[in-house]
Amino acid sequence: MAHAEASNFPASLSKREVYTRLLTQAEALFQGERNWKTLIRLSGSNLANAASLIYHALKSLPTPSNQVNWAGFYILDPTSSSSSDQERERQLILGPFMGKVACQRIQFHRGVCGTAAAEERTVRVDDVDTWPGHIACDGDSRSEIVVPMMVGGTTVGVIDIDCAAKNGFDEVDEEGLERLAALVAGSCDWSAPVSPLNLSDNGRSEQN
Repeated sequence: MAHAEASNFPASLSKREVYTRLLTQAEALFQGERNWKTLIRLSGSNLANAASLIYHALKSLPTPSNQVNWAGFYILDPTSSSSSDQERERQLILGPFMGKVACQRIQFHRGVCGTAAAEERTVRVDDVDTWPGHIACDGDSRSEIVVPMMVGGTTVGVIDIDCAAKNGFDEVDEEGLERLAALVAGSCDWSAPVSPLNLSDNGRSEQN
């Protein structure tokens, strides 16, 4: 059974130790759970728990890691096209997260999330003001890292983390988050239907 103490990370741990603990906690929380999002009649949510772990793990570290202001997921919209001639119609939809309300839809190739999803690679931005086409869902964000989650060679979603300080992420974050992305991707049934209740317009939508 999940327990809130899983989100506790001692301040004495190094960043590498924090990511090792994060992965161990995530693997334990995912045990026996395959759903990626909270759906009608389902109480568990791997991505919601993972978002909490990421957020609290980074908050336990010294600056700049503890300046994280958003941590969560964007998921491939199952209703968008996947054919090569309609690639730019593919989009990500907002998944579970920790932080302020966020853009609900992001097209492939747009912003940091859309670029990471389309190019199937981790994108680390030390200063978002220098990133052409950066989507500023939160004006407090100064740096960002996005890691794609891949299943069968296809992007099923991304891990997205924002930091209120420049140069908020390094190679240790990149390595740890790529390991987490692989764990999440392999621990969920991505064919699960998306509940319309989770795609409401209660937050901000980004179309440009």
